[in-house]
Amino acid sequence: MNDLEHCFHQLRCLQQIRHLVGQEVTTKLVSAYILSRLDYCNSVLAGLPRSTIEPLQRVLNVAARLVLNLRPSDHIMPVLQQLHWLPIESRITYKLCLIMHLVHKPQYLADCVQTIAQSSSPVVLD
Repeated sequence: MNDLEHCFHQLRCLQQIRHLVGQEVTTKLVSAYILSRLDYCNSVLAGLPRSTIEPLQRVLNVAARLVLNLRPSDHIMPVLQQLHWLPIESRITYKLCLIMHLVHKPQYLADCVQTIAQSSSPVVLD
């Protein structure tokens, strides 16, 4: 069973218990079982054709509809925005940006920021 089949299987299982556990628990289970699998090493997918990424987007769409208990015909972008979930291509871009930020922490930003605990004088906000 490949990853996509496994995700759809998990979604079918979650769909069977969704009415018993409610939206909050369903969201947590989808995050644990589906989103974590979609995000794992997804940065290697950067630059691949849309046809390669589209099946992952379908999994994300089904997961979002499951969480909010919507029909397959409902438009997905408002649903993803409501859940604060990025589409797959944006998730890949976000992951790459995060990796690059962690690799190249700009020193000038660290020099500009001072935590309040280290501040020698009180901070006055106008």
